[in-house]
Amino acid sequence: MVAGPYSSGNADAAQRAANLRVLNETALLVFRRGHIPLIGVNAALPLIEIAGEASFSDIMMPVSLALAERCDACLRVGGPSRGADEEVERFRNRGLPVFTSLDEIPAA
Repeated sequence: MVAGPYSSGNADAAQRAANLRVLNETALLVFRRGHIPLIGVNAALPLIEIAGEASFSDIMMPVSLALAERCDACLRVGGPSRGADEEVERFRNRGLPVFTSLDEIPAA
């Protein structure tokens, strides 16, 4: 899993798009190391789009945290993010690796 800020600090639409791009660019690098990267935001956003923006808080973290429970490791990127920190905590509680640099991730 790639975990990082998306809407932290009341990010506006441009900042959320920039944050998502960072997450996706990082996921591509993880993929090129031989892993299948997942991003909670990417799983949640299509549901939020259908359900409506008012459902953001009802969908975003439950989907992201459920996804975290099914992944083998986490790469934490970016700045402050309560949601990303919650995802990281799921991995640590299960004794799974949490990486803070792409260089720490072994090639598959």
